[in-house]
Amino acid sequence: MTIRLARSSELSTIGEIERAAGVLFAEIDMAPVAFDEPMTIEELEPFLANGRLWVAVDADDQPIGYACAAEVDGVTHLEQVSVHPAYGRSGIGTALINTVIDNARTSGSSAVTLTTFVDVPWNGPYYRRLGFEFLTTSSETPGLRAIRAAEADHGLDRWPRACMRLDLD
Repeated sequence: MTIRLARSSELSTIGEIERAAGVLFAEIDMAPVAFDEPMTIEELEPFLANGRLWVAVDADDQPIGYACAAEVDGVTHLEQVSVHPAYGRSGIGTALINTVIDNARTSGSSAVTLTTFVDVPWNGPYYRRLGFEFLTTSSETPGLRAIRAAEADHGLDRWPRACMRLDLD
């Protein structure tokens, strides 16, 4: 498995990866999340243009996972990470997240933030194992509050969600 920057020709494949990975939510009674539409090609293009869209590829150079990040309130924000379930639980997600963290350090970011489901095992507890800490609502930055508000408008607050942060030394 190799991680590299994504190519524009792979944007539809990235959506397919996100859709496949999302199905796992149906197994824990979160069907609306499982069958939510993945990011569109138009939504992925700015990440690609900014050099913040990475893919994990197999031996045939075919994407099997991806991560994308943006800048929110002056720090790197992990927007999405997804791994095709056929390749799950093999360290690919962690490798993708570490790529985002390494890029954040290289670019001078002081932290990486994300929003996630608090109790889903491959969300909040997983990110905690990677060193992220939950933020209190009062410590959320304006940009994070805006992201959370958009998530709430999308119905994601039916399940506990929170912001997390990893400070970079």
